[in-house]
Amino acid sequence: MKIHRSLSTFAAIAALAGLALFTSAPLKAAEQPSAAGMWQRSEDGKPVLWLLMLDRGGGMYEGVVAKTFPKPGAPGNAICSECEDDRKNQPVLGISLIRDMKRNGLKYEGGNILDPRNGDIWKAMLTVSPDGQALTLRGYVLTPALGQDETWQRLPDTAIAQLDPAIVQKFLPSQAAAMKPGTAGAAPPKPKAPAPMAPAPKMANPAPAPAK
Repeated sequence: MKIHRSLSTFAAIAALAGLALFTSAPLKAAEQPSAAGMWQRSEDGKPVLWLLMLDRGGGMYEGVVAKTFPKPGAPGNAICSECEDDRKNQPVLGISLIRDMKRNGLKYEGGNILDPRNGDIWKAMLTVSPDGQALTLRGYVLTPALGQDETWQRLPDTAIAQLDPAIVQKFLPSQAAAMKPGTAGAAPPKPKAPAPMAPAPKMANPAPAPAK
């Protein structure tokens, strides 16, 4: 009887432990940093472009070009003339660069990345660093094992103020509304000083003083 009771107690403890592990797993995943936000791609220590990663819902993510840094002499309004899909002749600024990324913890898989210089589309996967400050892009053709890595750095939220207002309005409408004067968070207008009061008019024929 004692043996049966001990086994029952052990089974109950094991069941509770398993339940705790099951319930704590989603919480741990929710605490992991997301790829959503602004990222900077650099070459030789200089910025090349800013990428805005957007959470499209359902675990799907998309990356758009939020800011470009054209080299001296290069056109600042480049278009993807070599693209062959819906992005053909679209401006590179604001173009959908990364598509169909499915989140799996710190990894984002099953997506692709566009090379706007020649219209090529590569398979790609993303990995966010545990501290959320680095985003590693791996582009490849057949298998990730044959691809190459490129690491981008996260930008602070304040970098949004340096974006073209049209980009903010299109992809971050709530932030665009908050940045407009007179909206929530904006400094209230200063009250105008009251106009000085006009002096009282003088009477032409003042009434005589009453007789004593």
